[in-house]
Amino acid sequence: MMQVPEPRDIAPRLITGAFLLNSGLTKWQADQATAETVHGMACTAYPFLTKLPPERFTRLLAASEIAIGSALLAPFVPTRLAGLGLTGFAGGLVGLYLRLPGMHEPGSLRPTQDGIALAKDTWMLGIGLGFLAPRAGRACCPFRSGGRRGRRRGLCHR
Repeated sequence: MMQVPEPRDIAPRLITGAFLLNSGLTKWQADQATAETVHGMACTAYPFLTKLPPERFTRLLAASEIAIGSALLAPFVPTRLAGLGLTGFAGGLVGLYLRLPGMHEPGSLRPTQDGIALAKDTWMLGIGLGFLAPRAGRACCPFRSGGRRGRRRGLCHR
């Protein structure tokens, strides 16, 4: 049986999924100059990425965005699974914001004018974490299957 997303998850999945899918499709056709710019920013924040050529890095980034965007848009992908991918990806983007010089005010998380474009990615991290949070009124762990029995046996932490 296919599990459809809960109504409260539909809007954030659609909007975030469409945003990421569009971004990935745009990067997929990036020219040499764009690939070098994207790669250069990423290498400044994550030096281990210098081992990848700019074109390959940009293609991998685009493929990641396409995959996560598609997972968010596909109703048959469980929200928690799509949220896991979104959280990991957005965490990397927030790391980019925090590590790149000049993106936020010294000693503060407040973005500079140049950092606003990256600081906005924090909303994706928030949505991803929201998708991973336990839902009220649901079993909180796999051991709790029937009423209070799981709790009485100490198998459920709720």
